[in-house]
Amino acid sequence: MKVTLGNEGLQKTWQDHFPEITKCCKCDGEARIGFVAHESIEIDDQPILPRAHVQYLCDMYENTGSFADGTGAFWLHDCCAVAVYFCKACLNPTALFNQA
Repeated sequence: MKVTLGNEGLQKTWQDHFPEITKCCKCDGEARIGFVAHESIEIDDQPILPRAHVQYLCDMYENTGSFADGTGAFWLHDCCAVAVYFCKACLNPTALFNQA
C-alpha cells in the first residue's frame, strides 16, 4: 500500500479519477482531498503469486455479502484505492474508494 498526498493522488485509482472535493459524510460541508492510499497501481507493484499470505486488503476477509438479498458480510473483491478527504467546516474525514 502506498500513499500519495493531495491532488497528485487523484489519478491513483482503479477507475475514474477521484474528485478534488466531495461532500462531507457528517455535515454535508466541503471536504478537500488529503491523500490517496493505493494498492498495486505503480509499475513496481508486482503481485506475488500464489498469494499464500495477506498481500492486499481484499485478502484480509472473505466477501460473503449478497446485494440480491442484502445478507452476509461485504468486503473488497480486488486491489483498491481509497481517497481520504477532510471537511473545511468540521474536519471530519470522508473516504471514497474503488477497486480493480
